[in-house]
Amino acid sequence: MTVTQDLSFLSLISNASFLVQLVMLLLLGVSLTSWNYIFSKMFAIKKARKQTEDFERSFWSGGNLIELYQAATGKRRADNDQSGALERIFEAGMSEYHKVKNANKATLDASAMLDGARRAMRAAYQREMDTLEAHLSFLASVGSVSPYVGLFGTVWGIMNAFRGLANVQQATLAAVAPGIAEALIATAIGLFAAIPAVLAYNRYAHDIDRLAIRFETFIEEFSNILQRQSR
Repeated sequence: MTVTQDLSFLSLISNASFLVQLVMLLLLGVSLTSWNYIFSKMFAIKKARKQTEDFERSFWSGGNLIELYQAATGKRRADNDQSGALERIFEAGMSEYHKVKNANKATLDASAMLDGARRAMRAAYQREMDTLEAHLSFLASVGSVSPYVGLFGTVWGIMNAFRGLANVQQATLAAVAPGIAEALIATAIGLFAAIPAVLAYNRYAHDIDRLAIRFETFIEEFSNILQRQSR
């Protein structure tokens, strides 16, 4: 068997100790899962941004609020819900506003109507943020923990490599190199899992924060509109 064959990646992985192989398998599974979340979150944020822009364009074009509310309700009740996060926040506020208004026709307490609409929008806002932030904590954990898991596999593999030197008459680099090389693969896999997860987490956290600011700004502006209408 040639040295090149002995030091090939497949050969090094197959000849690694059971614990090091287990660490590699764990890191590979974590990496595949994180890549799945990276792509799904990328499409989800892109879709949320487009839906937000489309609804803002419709809302600020001067359209009738009742018609916008009916359209949002129709989208949400459809089999394939096509309503966006901001549209659902608007729907929650309008729905609560009209409920309180119909329940207090005699008194028409403007403060109660406005407070109810604001609370409903804040609750909808929290639900939408929970959905957008789903799996971000997993990416953060992968980015922070994976290198240490890989390092653990590397340390364990190097320990076994040096322990194996006790069984040879002469310690040479050729004797210890395969063991060290197979151990270092664990660190490489750990970095391969961590780096994309960290980059994706930072990017998506920034994008979600931008969307959150837009949602909160809309809640305040829509609350002002409702306040003017309730006078």
